[in-house]
Amino acid sequence: MMTGENQKDRLPPCYGIIPARYGSKRFPGKPLAEILGKPMILHVYERARRCAGMSSVFLATDDDRIRLVAQKWDIPVVMTRTTHPSGTDRVMEAAAKLNLPPHSVIVNIQGDEPALKPAMLTQLIRPFSAADVQVTTLARKIKAADVGNPDLVKVVFAGDGRALYFSRSPIPHQHEEQKNHYYGHIGIYALRMKALEKFVALNQTRLELIERLEQLRLLENNIAIHIVVTDHHTCGVDRPEDIETVSKIIKEQTK
Repeated sequence: MMTGENQKDRLPPCYGIIPARYGSKRFPGKPLAEILGKPMILHVYERARRCAGMSSVFLATDDDRIRLVAQKWDIPVVMTRTTHPSGTDRVMEAAAKLNLPPHSVIVNIQGDEPALKPAMLTQLIRPFSAADVQVTTLARKIKAADVGNPDLVKVVFAGDGRALYFSRSPIPHQHEEQKNHYYGHIGIYALRMKALEKFVALNQTRLELIERLEQLRLLENNIAIHIVVTDHHTCGVDRPEDIETVSKIIKEQTK
């Protein structure tokens, strides 16, 4: 039986990159929002660093205000262009500037997940012990009452974990007498460097633009995404009113 340490030894080097931009439409300055006396990016960075399988964690931004706060808290920061269409493109530029190894796995850690549990990152990178896994992301079982929320992305996947589709609509359709088969997507990704390079070289795709979900670009180009089901729950910050909710969650986690 493979021990945890042996499995870690089989993993390629894994690097976390946290993309952060100042100009969120719904919440300008969101990465610097104060949560329990710390900027949000510091909560995310500290939690990512607690994942034992991560070699290093960096912040990628295009804003000097974010850079200065990151440097104040000793967060390694990489400055990137302002013109990136997505966080994944920003992650790619940062990975290239850092000259990360071509055989490495890059973990795209959302900067608005201050309640992230390090164990979720451990689960996310574990499948890369298999050479054929190119991209992973997380999903969790959700309540049927929540599936109508378009901000909560749903995912369906095959028995081997291969993602079939992501949508803001309720998927799969199911009859009332059936049990709950809904899974919500947690937007944290890990990609081998080659898969990341291919992603940013591809044009935006039809379904990606319709759903406004960049991961569909991978599926539409036949790049498999491996779904890792987790029991852990996190709470992202989309709007200012989410700060109170996530603060309560972090307080409960530290008890």
